[in-house]
Amino acid sequence: MRETTGEQVGTNVSDTALRGFVGYNMKRAFNAVQADLTRTLAPHGLRMITYSVLALVVENPRLRPSALAKALTVERANLVVYVDQLEQAGWVTRTPSSTDRRAYALQATLEGQQVYARAMAAVRDHDQRMLGALDPSDVAVVNKALATIEAQGRSL
Repeated sequence: MRETTGEQVGTNVSDTALRGFVGYNMKRAFNAVQADLTRTLAPHGLRMITYSVLALVVENPRLRPSALAKALTVERANLVVYVDQLEQAGWVTRTPSSTDRRAYALQATLEGQQVYARAMAAVRDHDQRMLGALDPSDVAVVNKALATIEAQGRSL
């Protein structure tokens, strides 16, 4: 594991001043997590965002796109692109809403559920690779701290 203060991030470049900021450390950690997650999901034909969309659709049958966009904090117009990709792969379907004929609901296909199950197992392995050096209690503290930061950001 690298030292987190005075680290040489490039040829003779120190990021000591930046390492004093939580946001910088979060970004550096996220970059490492994202790189490994990208490699993890690629064999399943997924990216971080499409995996997240598929996961929420599988876990929330008949989910409306507006609720999905809100849950993922993405613009609905951007979400359509991701849903289109999953629909073209045969993993998600759009069906008319039973309560609002102007809207539709998202449903995972059997193949989509199977892809999700395989990808979920791979993501669990990814989490273990990334967090295996931490005690479970430390992981819980990190998750709680991140949730607190997220909530604080929403309240601003």
